[in-house]
Amino acid sequence: MTKLVPCPSAPGPLEDYTARFDDLFSHLGQRRGFRKYLTGLLAPRERNKTLTALAGAEPVVGAQHAAVQRLQYFLSESCWDHERINARRLEILRADPATAPHAAGVLIIDDSGDRKDGTATAHVGHQWLGRYGKTDRGIVTVTTLWADERVYYPVHAQPYTPAKHFPHGRNDPAFRTKLAIGAELARQAGRAGFAFRAVTADCAYGDQDGFRGELRTAGLPFVMALKPRHGTWGYQDAYTPVDAAREVTGAGPDDPGDWVQVRRTFRDGHTECWWAADARLGWWGPDGTTRLVVATLDPGLLPDKATWYLATNLPRPGGPREADSPHPAADLAEIVRIYGIRHWIEQSYKQVKDELGWADFQVRSDVAIRRHQSLVNCAFSFCWQVWFTDPSPPGPSSDPSVERGCHQPIPAATDAPPSPRHTRPTPPKLALRAARRASLAGPSDHARALVAGMVHRAPTR
Repeated sequence: MTKLVPCPSAPGPLEDYTARFDDLFSHLGQRRGFRKYLTGLLAPRERNKTLTALAGAEPVVGAQHAAVQRLQYFLSESCWDHERINARRLEILRADPATAPHAAGVLIIDDSGDRKDGTATAHVGHQWLGRYGKTDRGIVTVTTLWADERVYYPVHAQPYTPAKHFPHGRNDPAFRTKLAIGAELARQAGRAGFAFRAVTADCAYGDQDGFRGELRTAGLPFVMALKPRHGTWGYQDAYTPVDAAREVTGAGPDDPGDWVQVRRTFRDGHTECWWAADARLGWWGPDGTTRLVVATLDPGLLPDKATWYLATNLPRPGGPREADSPHPAADLAEIVRIYGIRHWIEQSYKQVKDELGWADFQVRSDVAIRRHQSLVNCAFSFCWQVWFTDPSPPGPSSDPSVERGCHQPIPAATDAPPSPRHTRPTPPKLALRAARRASLAGPSDHARALVAGMVHRAPTR
């Protein structure tokens, strides 16, 4: 085997991480570009992380700078396989005991859109962009994320291509809906060796009978949210999950009836007493192939913002389906725990978009977009490696705002502290030492600051 030409090192622990990918690149320029790209993504910036920002060049007028052009070539023209890079990233995560997937974790499916103009960029179309809550021109990417109560990271990502990009529109054999992409990514995660308790998603996916059917056919357990007014046929009349919840006997602590108390712990340490029950909706029931589970803060009022309607194929303990089911039984507390972890994907979007430049790419081709997304996911995974392996910065800061971090994203409200084994002081946002020369800031300290807010705020147990 030909010996690799030595490559200029990346800053700090980033070199140890990037060196594990070296055999996937055939040229020195590719290995150097990989290091430069991740360094740029991780370094703090006051502007969007376009190629000029990653190279430390002036916006617009610096586009022709040699460093910018090298990154442009690395992303768009150089010959390397982004799928092999992602596979190696997942291999590293699986090999580390701190991030290795286990059977109590959850695989989350979701999609997120970002505005993009123009007509020549791959995957751009006039479509629903959930991040902005409206229909606009942009790119939507379907993603899977593995998570438990203390750690979460992306697994696979695939851009959705609108029908207008295909010769025969939605009837084209190559066209795939977001639901079909999500189901395939779930199967792909299983083939990649990722264990999980269940697949979970919000009502955009959970309301689709075909999507749940694909997961069931693939032998995958799921816990999916339903819209409160998701209609189905009962034996005589049409019902909704809200109607089914109102037919559950009991109304609270003094009259629990069929409701079971579920205690949830939040990130600030406070707890809330929620209630959960198996409900009946048409052919859905406690012992049907699909269970309808209702979880709420108040079973008497069923408040809109504190009530979940969940469809799952996990059997109930002691039920007739438990013996024949390929999946372990799950009680009501376990169903609520699984769906509570789903909110980590919203937190991950804040990290990759606001800190790591997920939507800041300025390339047009399909392969370049997918490469950028793979590199952002590498930077995200590197942050976890730094958190679990690099010692905490010594000495407290006298400025409380620095100790907290000045612009760390705020996670979802349904969060709880991590396990004590991984608790550590929140590191400062500022650099720990003066730079040795005029250059870009090293990413290692910033990486710890990025994940500090993540690890100290985990979803409910």
